[in-house]
Amino acid sequence: MAPDSPPPAWTDDDLSDPHAHPEKARRVQEMFAAIAEHYDLNNRVHSLWRDQAWRRAAVRLCHVQPDDVVLDVACGTGDLTLAFRRAGARHTFGADFTYPMLQIADRKHHALTDRIQNTTRFLAADAMRLPVADNSIDIVSIAFGIRNVTDPAAAIREFHRVLRPRGRVMILEFSLPRSRTLRSLYGLYFNHVLPRTATWISRDRTGAYKYLPRSVNTFLDRKIMIQMLQDAGFTNATCKPLTFGVAAAYHAIR
Repeated sequence: MAPDSPPPAWTDDDLSDPHAHPEKARRVQEMFAAIAEHYDLNNRVHSLWRDQAWRRAAVRLCHVQPDDVVLDVACGTGDLTLAFRRAGARHTFGADFTYPMLQIADRKHHALTDRIQNTTRFLAADAMRLPVADNSIDIVSIAFGIRNVTDPAAAIREFHRVLRPRGRVMILEFSLPRSRTLRSLYGLYFNHVLPRTATWISRDRTGAYKYLPRSVNTFLDRKIMIQMLQDAGFTNATCKPLTFGVAAAYHAIR
């Protein structure tokens, strides 16, 4: 691909099962780099401003203590990292493998330096290969990111590795409503309206907002996610549906 050419767009064939795409990691990285500038706006508009409430609910599940060291994986533009700061965590780290997202996150957090006493650092890292020592983190979080990882089970094992004993993992991810009626209505919006309006807002040419619903619809269901946490060695794994089940917060103890 030439340096100035746009990243390849997701095709209908790719999206039959985006998780099986042989170049998923590279495509996801390029996709998020392309939509970084309008990412927060699209999140607010298309969740009807619920995305921040979901993050706050996820943080509450973690029972943050002032001395907790928090690692927010696939942190994107840093919204969840910021939510942990606001909850009182004094030591927060955000990790992501998309540099334009990290740039935005860093700007947002620098703007808060005078208002919140906190040490925040951002680092470029892959969720499956975190540059963090064993048993060194109190809380690992990932919001709307586990679905984009090439091997979610490997990432969850990595979360287990870096957590201290009794450390907490929190996974926030899109889900599908249990009610058939709600699922049908939500499907019309999620699969047909959102891709068009989000693409228009972001001027996206990668197919990012076609990928979004397809990656959710073909991802692991809640029972499999709970089992994956247990298989990695976590205990007390729970799932809390949010906003009629369109999102879910998973929480477990190392």
